Amino acid sequence: MAVARKSKTARGRKQDRARVAGGQDYEVQYEAKKTGKSARAVKKAVKKVGSSRKRVEKRLGR
Repeated sequence: MAVARKSKTARGRKQDRARVAGGQDYEVQYEAKKTGKSARAVKKAVKKVGSSRKRVEKRLGR
């Protein structure tokens, strides 16, 4: 019996990019550099408005 190979898709990537993982230092640093704010400010924004990238950037004034 042949085993079907799983093809790689972009499924889930778009959803992942729409979120900021406040516990992941590399994501916090990326967002901090992108918005010109401190990592602490990014973490605070994630805690206040949730992990939605749009809401975090709006909160940070970008």
